[in-house]
Amino acid sequence: MTAIATRPEAPGDEDAIDALTRAAFHHMPLSDGSEAETVRRLRADGDLPLSLVAVNMDEAIIGHVAFSPVSIGDDTPHWFAMGPVSVIPLRQRAGIGSRLIESGLLQLRRMGAKGCVVLGDPDYYHRFGFRHDPTLTYPGPPPEYFQRLVFAGRTPHGVVRYAKAFG
Repeated sequence: MTAIATRPEAPGDEDAIDALTRAAFHHMPLSDGSEAETVRRLRADGDLPLSLVAVNMDEAIIGHVAFSPVSIGDDTPHWFAMGPVSVIPLRQRAGIGSRLIESGLLQLRRMGAKGCVVLGDPDYYHRFGFRHDPTLTYPGPPPEYFQRLVFAGRTPHGVVRYAKAFG
């Protein structure tokens, strides 16, 4: 297996992240094709405090994960949303996404985050400690797909609102 490293997004990575995200979600049945645009809007709005890329030995970007702030109905501060998570199609299911997620969650903790939410497959995200909590909600998708991971403090309650880039 080729060596993979993770690092923060750097100036000049934007186009590669955009192309990667478009390719990663192109054939996904639940995608509406807006993921790359969402990352661009998060960046433009200043709502992308943590953006990590996975690079191969040639420094080519082959994966990306975005973390953005969320607001919660009970005013619990310092919570973030993870996503989108993108991996180049030829390297999906090779552990790159997991590595990005683990690295990102560790960095969020170091930044003083209290927790993180994700909208996605429970079978996949349970391995990172995410769990559905009926007292923390996100209207729209099936409830079990909206999950949270508490890092510190109390478990929040209420409706979660993502950054405006998500629409």
